[in-house]
Amino acid sequence: MTRLLEVTNLEQRFDLNTDFLSKLVFEKGRIVKRERIVKAVNGVSFSVGRREVFSIVGESGCGKSTVARTVVKLIEPKGGRICYDGRDLTELSRTEMLPFRKRMQMIFQDPYASLNPRQRVVDILVEPMLFHGITRSSEEAREKALEILNRVGIRPEQASRYPHQFSGGQRQRIGIARALAVEPEFIVADEPVSALDVSIQAQILNLLMDLKEEFSFSYLFIAHDLSVVKHISDNLAVMYLGRMVEKGSKAHIFGNPLHPYTLALFSAIPRISGTKMRTGRNLEGEIPSAIDLPPGCCFHARCPKALPVCREVVPEEREIEPGHFVSCHLFV
Repeated sequence: MTRLLEVTNLEQRFDLNTDFLSKLVFEKGRIVKRERIVKAVNGVSFSVGRREVFSIVGESGCGKSTVARTVVKLIEPKGGRICYDGRDLTELSRTEMLPFRKRMQMIFQDPYASLNPRQRVVDILVEPMLFHGITRSSEEAREKALEILNRVGIRPEQASRYPHQFSGGQRQRIGIARALAVEPEFIVADEPVSALDVSIQAQILNLLMDLKEEFSFSYLFIAHDLSVVKHISDNLAVMYLGRMVEKGSKAHIFGNPLHPYTLALFSAIPRISGTKMRTGRNLEGEIPSAIDLPPGCCFHARCPKALPVCREVVPEEREIEPGHFVSCHLFV
């Protein structure tokens, strides 16, 4: 499978200090300078093939959405390399990125916040078509917009309405239609179903997969629930506190999960039947602060199998079996 996206040692930081005075704190009877830097993404590497669905799964706050926004350069990376279709995007300016904006689109978690409330739905699709030269005229763009809206389940007579006149599931369909409007080949779906009712989630997931088969594009799919990505992923990675702790195919992760954090995520999935797969203990404690990362393995404070070395040395990524990678001192 040819690689469409290659991400190598991606780093993302956020400086919480607004000015010099905000760095000064009173500590033990004296004023000291202390910078507050959120280390959101710490050396993440992965690749996405053509027509592949690659999913990133983890708890809220682990950095997975930051990875998604950094990959499409909605946020400039602080380190590492982003290579798309053989072109290094890392140092490209906003103007140089414009040709790639058409090829790389994003579906956001909150469909209402990502849609312009002052625009009619049809205009939300027409505007990017005209900007990127997808169509030659407004009339052609409008006709194409109506076809796309109909394809995602929005009737033509609804196209003149505003976003607030639709339900959450319908707004997400509009968000999907907007992404399709410029004929992309790569779509980043940032938790596209997490804000929806369970009954609607399956409909949106099925729609996304049908569109993938119809238009032959690739997905980077972000989720916090392993059960959501089970049936749509080709490959996936489990992320914790800015690092990928396990990567592999769907068969690897669901058939032979190895990292204690991956096992804990599986144990959190509710099951109706009495059958269970091999899982770990439920997680205890809170995820550490990304401002003050713990030394060694980022998971050691919550890991039931932590070794002394875990508190001191960051584990290297190891290939346990072909295509199955784990970052854990238990596997040496």
